[in-house]
Amino acid sequence: MINELAGPAEGLMLLIDKPKDYTSAKVVNIIKRKLNVKKAGHSGTLDPKATGLLVVCTSKKTKELNTLLDAEKEYTGTMILGESTPSFDSETVVNKTRTLENVNDDIILQTVSGFLGEIDQIPPMFSAVKYKGKPLYKYARKNKEIERKSRKVIIKEFQICRINLPLVEFRVLCSKGTYIRTLVNDFGEKLGTGAYLKELRRTKIGSYDIKDSVTLEKFLEMNYEKSDDQNY
Repeated sequence: MINELAGPAEGLMLLIDKPKDYTSAKVVNIIKRKLNVKKAGHSGTLDPKATGLLVVCTSKKTKELNTLLDAEKEYTGTMILGESTPSFDSETVVNKTRTLENVNDDIILQTVSGFLGEIDQIPPMFSAVKYKGKPLYKYARKNKEIERKSRKVIIKEFQICRINLPLVEFRVLCSKGTYIRTLVNDFGEKLGTGAYLKELRRTKIGSYDIKDSVTLEKFLEMNYEKSDDQNY
């Protein structure tokens, strides 16, 4: 969805379906070049391997992003049980495997209840959280482990949608600041099998829904009248 343009100085709000292997910042920069604008921002970073809803605003519309800072977010995804990676997702290779012989559907469903409500999360090393001015992932890529403080997040809904071991499909509704990769890793540790995030898709940010979005490819095919106004 693209909100109607109220005028060059007002800007746009765009609901973009971020493609896989693109950073959120790269998507914003592509949109800035397409629209010939200087100012643009997004509603919250998605990992490069994740897809889904990214709210992008330009010019004066960027102020509306502040209203989304505390918005709940919904995700759907797939985890793989019995394997772990350093990044908790498919960005890095599997470095640990464990058996699934003691795990069944009932145990998986029962374990979910321990991850509902307010829980503690430790941000992953492969994240943009800063330590001494540098993002943690820069230390992680040099095999350096930095001590991190846990954070309180709220998991409002955690639904197991399909089990086909080692694959488990799920849906999560959570507060801002929640790392789904960490949720999956912690879930795997609780099961005693380990787990990593294979696929992730953000489907909602507050009242905004992926169903109303456009793909980046589709957006680039649209015609916009470029403005010479650099404050656009």
